Amino acid sequence: MILSNYTFMEQLKLIVQVADKEKAEMLTKILTSLDFVNSVELVENKPTTSDDEQNFFSLAGLWENRDITTESIRQQAWMEDIQ
Repeated sequence: MILSNYTFMEQLKLIVQVADKEKAEMLTKILTSLDFVNSVELVENKPTTSDDEQNFFSLAGLWENRDITTESIRQQAWMEDIQ
């Protein structure tokens, strides 16, 4: 029976955020040239806005011409807690 010694090496993921695209490409080339680096992936983050952020300004003026204060909100909240 032949037994082999297997060495299980831990693989780690390193995430680096680079502001400049040219420098990110240069860093990618440097990292891929290293023999201990298994893979390098260049991902371009494109900022996205969520539906909540898009709808934020559509709510502008929602409370306009209404007599609502932080104090009146607190009073109503405490009344609900008591009941």
